[in-house]
Amino acid sequence: MKLFGTDGVRAKAGEFLDSFLAMRLAMAAGIYFKEKSLTNNILVGKDTRRSGYMIENAIVSGLTSIGYNVIQIGPMPTPAIAFLTEDMRCDAGIMISASHNPYYDNGIKFFDAHGNKLGVESEAKIEEIYFNDKLIEEAKSTDENIGQSKRIDDVIGRYIVSIKNSFPKDLTLKNLRVLLDVANGAAYRVAPTIFKELGAEVIVLNDKPNGLNINDNCGALHPANLALEVKKLRADVGFAFDGDADRLVVVDERGEVANGDSLLGVLALFLKEQNKLRSKVVATIMSNGALKEFLNKHKIELETCSVGDKFVLDALRKNGGNFGGEQSGHIVFSDYAKTGDGLIAALQFSALLLTKKKRASEILAQIKPYPQRLVNLKIEEKKELSRLKGLKELEEGLRQKQISSLFRYSGTENLIRLLLEAKNERLLDEQMKIVVDFFKKALNA
Repeated sequence: MKLFGTDGVRAKAGEFLDSFLAMRLAMAAGIYFKEKSLTNNILVGKDTRRSGYMIENAIVSGLTSIGYNVIQIGPMPTPAIAFLTEDMRCDAGIMISASHNPYYDNGIKFFDAHGNKLGVESEAKIEEIYFNDKLIEEAKSTDENIGQSKRIDDVIGRYIVSIKNSFPKDLTLKNLRVLLDVANGAAYRVAPTIFKELGAEVIVLNDKPNGLNINDNCGALHPANLALEVKKLRADVGFAFDGDADRLVVVDERGEVANGDSLLGVLALFLKEQNKLRSKVVATIMSNGALKEFLNKHKIELETCSVGDKFVLDALRKNGGNFGGEQSGHIVFSDYAKTGDGLIAALQFSALLLTKKKRASEILAQIKPYPQRLVNLKIEEKKELSRLKGLKELEEGLRQKQISSLFRYSGTENLIRLLLEAKNERLLDEQMKIVVDFFKKALNA
C-alpha cells in the first residue's frame, strides 16, 4: 500500500504527512466508517507532538466536511483511544501518534467501533477511497449536514478506572517504590495518577512535554537514564513507556534493563499459575529461542506471528488466547485491553512482584535469552528481498553455523532490520559484520 505501513500511516510531519493528506485521509476513513455508522461520532486523540495540532485540525476538518461529528480528547495513550472508542459508543477512533519515533514524525492509527485496530483489508479499502476523487467529492456535506466538533477534557477518569480494574483487588502497591519514565509523552498524566492511587511511592521522570521532547533520550527506547535512577534511588522497579504508552520496558532493582522476551515469559507463567491463561501464548517471529524453551518447560504452547501488535491480536482472536506480545515491549492482555497497553503490563508485573514476594531481578532471571544482535540499517531503496542475489546462500550459511536470522523492512521508516541469534556471541558478531556488508552493497549501491 502507498499510505499504510505496519501500524497505520506514519511519516515526517509537514512533508509526506501534511495537513492535506491528513484531511483527505480522514474523509476517506469517514466514508468507510459511514457504511456501518450507528452514532455518527468519531473519537480523536493524540500524543504530545507539536505537529499533533496541525494534523488534528486537518482530521476534524475532513470528518466534519463529510457530516461526521468529532469528539476531541487531547493527549491520551493509544490504548486509551481503543478503550474509549468502544466505551463512548463511537463509530471509530483515530489516534494521532508516531509512537516511539522522534518528535518530527507523526502518524494516524484507526480503530473500529469495538476498539480494534483495523486489519490490512480495511486499511486497503480506506486507501482505495482516498485515491477515488469521485467518492471524495460526492461525500461532501452542506448546510445542516456538516458535522460538529467538541472537545472533552474529563474522559481521562474513565480510562484510569478501567486500568485500575485490571489490578487484583486484594493487592496494594503500598511500600513499593516505583520509578516511571513517561517519555514526555501521552502517559505523562495518566501513569503517575494510576500508580499513586494504587498506593505506590512514585517518582516520575520526563513528564514535562513541550511538543519537541517526546521520546528524546528517554522512555522505552532509551531506558539507560531510568536504570541509573532506579539504582541511585533504590527503587523496587522502574517502568519506561514510549510516546503513546502502548509499550513497556522494565528495569529491575539493580538497574538492569529486562529483556522483552524474559518479561513475556514470566508474565505468561504468572497467568498460568493463576489459571487465567487461555490457549496459546502469541509472540512475533523476532522473539528469542529461549522464550519458547521456557514456555515449553512449563507446558505452555507458543504461536508466532508477523511483527506488529495488531498481528498478535489477530492470532489471539483466532486461537482463543488472551496473552501475547512483542520483544519490543508491546504486551497484550486481551482480557483487559484491545491493544498493547504499557500501563496494564506494568501493573501486571507489579502484581507478580507482590504475589511472589521476590525482587524483580530474581523473577526475570528465570529466562536467560540467547545472545541476539539487531542492526537497523538505513537504506536507499526497499528492493524485494526474495530477488536479492546471494541472499539465499547467505541465509543457508548462517543456518549451517546454527545462527537464526530474520531480515525485514521497517513498515514506517527507510530501514531494514537485521536480526541474528545464536549461543556463540563471538561468532554472532563476526557474522553480523558479514550480513551488514551484504545488505549495504545490495540495497545502497
